[in-house]
Amino acid sequence: MATIQTDAAVKPTIIPPRLVRINESKDDDLECSLHYLPKPLLREYGHVFNDEHLKFGDGSLNSSGGDLSLLAVPTNQRAREDLVAVGDHIEAEKDRLLNVFLDFGKYICENLRSKGYWADYIDPCSGLPMICLNCNKVYSEVDGMECLLNYKAHNAGFCKVLMHPKWGSAVYPATIFAYAPAEVVKSLIEALPAGSSV
Repeated sequence: MATIQTDAAVKPTIIPPRLVRINESKDDDLECSLHYLPKPLLREYGHVFNDEHLKFGDGSLNSSGGDLSLLAVPTNQRAREDLVAVGDHIEAEKDRLLNVFLDFGKYICENLRSKGYWADYIDPCSGLPMICLNCNKVYSEVDGMECLLNYKAHNAGFCKVLMHPKWGSAVYPATIFAYAPAEVVKSLIEALPAGSSV
């Protein structure tokens, strides 16, 4: 039987933030990291996904023998514009960043699901899961980044704005969740091409 690991007896961060890219021919880097889901986020995860990760598959593809863990892969992209501003050029930049994340999320989730593990990614526009369509609770990317990465946020009217330590508010956060052995997800992320350090 699989064990569910959280942050109880293990170091919560498996891979610290690093720049990767999904397509070597494009200059679309994502900062990503890998974490055991910490207790403060377990409740939020439960509201968003319920127990969807336990309903996935029949376990027949899972041959790694590793302990299954609830994991988070938070990503941040450096925007070319300050995303607090408004205008058509800001919306175009948000669309570009969304498409980069959707490609990344799809790649990670399809890879894990093909191995028999549950994975889903959050639509940054709605805060809703992209694969588990029967889930209708919103996940807060800003709260998740505060919890997982200790990034700060500021209130801007009725919105919380994430402040990246290097990029300020020119940042686009989005998260992937998985129920898989940490080593499998770690290997998948570490196999991605490194992003530019610029």
